[in-house]
Amino acid sequence: MVERDSFFRALALHGPLWIGDSYVDGDWQTDDLPGLIELGQLNYDRLMRGAWYARLTRVGSLVSYWLGRGAENTRAGSRRNIHAHYDLGNDLFALFLDESMTYSSAIFSQPDEDLQKAQENKYRALAEKAGIGAGDRVLEIGCGWGGFAMFAARRYGCRVTAITISAEQHDLATRRAREAGLDHLVEVRLCDYRDVERETGGGFTKIVSIEMLEAVGQRYWETYFRACDRLLAPGGRIAIQTIAVPDEHFDDHVRTAHWVQKRVFPGGLLPSLGALRETLERSTRLAIAEIDEIGRHYARTLAHWRRAFLARLDAVRALGYDERFCRLWEFYLAGSEAGFRTGRLLDYQLTLTRPEVG
Repeated sequence: MVERDSFFRALALHGPLWIGDSYVDGDWQTDDLPGLIELGQLNYDRLMRGAWYARLTRVGSLVSYWLGRGAENTRAGSRRNIHAHYDLGNDLFALFLDESMTYSSAIFSQPDEDLQKAQENKYRALAEKAGIGAGDRVLEIGCGWGGFAMFAARRYGCRVTAITISAEQHDLATRRAREAGLDHLVEVRLCDYRDVERETGGGFTKIVSIEMLEAVGQRYWETYFRACDRLLAPGGRIAIQTIAVPDEHFDDHVRTAHWVQKRVFPGGLLPSLGALRETLERSTRLAIAEIDEIGRHYARTLAHWRRAFLARLDAVRALGYDERFCRLWEFYLAGSEAGFRTGRLLDYQLTLTRPEVG
């Protein structure tokens, strides 16, 4: 239902890419936001083909891309970008995440499985891909609130160095590990991935990174993977989970303005599988040994988060967030859910190995 005439002006001037702002402004309502966005995504190419605003959007996006491509994810830029999203407050994320405080796709093994158990399934899958066992020295790049680090330490008896550049995440993850009696196995560091070698010396037998690569930025993918290559001990393995776009959409994704990048995740850029292969082959000794795509599980994970968020809007407002913020996050969660439903978004679990020269 259209509530204000400004909806039509926004659509005429900016096209479907800016429809999110119109929703945040309260210009329109719907009883099925994910379903409506899904319909739009399924018809996206038809809507944009030949439209004058598509050409204007492309020009503006290219200007923004080339002006900003060098600065987004420097050390200082990364801290600013991460702060803008992950330091919104631990209390906010606790309202809609499960008890493990896991902010990445789960893996559901049963139709009626609860979210926390499904998140443990995801942790287990990544640990098995990395081959984690007792005695391993594990690095987790982008540890969130410590869920995987504690799971791995508790289940396998390994030592985990978990890094984040979010002060809010660092403080809570440190406290959770201590309260769980795992601080002798889990060390949480406020550290950029580019500085791990200097601070720890490297030599990790296993590396895990869960949906952190999206925040690295295309210009720094080589830096990120070279760091992984240097930090990994001989014979080690790496397990990475990352949101991605299909190869055929990657060039358009890089050069087009996206609502989520502008309003939710500044500095973010999704890779494609082909782009990652090319980066690895060009800049490291690492190779992709195993690929699993779990995007269908992410749609279900996001549906859990969206329902929980909407059920606790009064608590969100009590934390000081206004109605525009609530509508922005509703649109973000619903749009992401629709993206995974349609296949315009993917989620890969990748196993990387480094063939050792004898």
